Amino acid sequence: MKKCAAQEGLQADVAYTGGEGLGKMADPNAAYCLIILDVMLPGMNGFQVLTEIRRNSTVPVLMLTAKGDEIDKVTGLRLGADDYLTKPFSLNELMARVGSLVRRYTTFNQPAAPDLLQLREMVIDRANRTVSIHGEPVELTGKEFDLLAFLASNKGRVFTRKQIYTQVWGDAYALDDGNIMSFISKLRKKIEPDAEHPFYILTVHGVGYRFNKEA
Repeated sequence: MKKCAAQEGLQADVAYTGGEGLGKMADPNAAYCLIILDVMLPGMNGFQVLTEIRRNSTVPVLMLTAKGDEIDKVTGLRLGADDYLTKPFSLNELMARVGSLVRRYTTFNQPAAPDLLQLREMVIDRANRTVSIHGEPVELTGKEFDLLAFLASNKGRVFTRKQIYTQVWGDAYALDDGNIMSFISKLRKKIEPDAEHPFYILTVHGVGYRFNKEA
């Protein structure tokens, strides 16, 4: 599962019991955008875990079961599951449903960014699509501005190259990591005091990029 998630540009945690899963969700540093929940679990079953999740969370839940009984599906949906998949199923179908639920959740839960972003010496005016550093305008292409505004509006959050491509280019991921890396490199040369040792746009090795939360 973790390997499949990584191929889709997602990070995944695995829990083997309901209690372990609820413990991970209770972590204040956790920010899950989807729970894949098996009905057949040792100790607490999936329905009991789902009930606990829905006490204080609206995170999407995709339920898995080996049973084909309609009553299980109805029970899960009534308790607050967002989708339901009966075993056996293909990994392609699973990841398609995962992608759909994650996109829906992140789209509707994305906080509205202010039009004016003050980031140390940098000011980003989203309404007028301008950037200045120390009061001096910085000339960016349209896509460079979109990339900078997206990362700066979500400072501190780590994004994979696939997530960046989908959000900024608005297209299905084309596995063109070189294109994104090129844009990041050009953008750093325009906004960083030292492009070789960036302050604003940081590389998270093996994952992607994030905008410095200290900015």
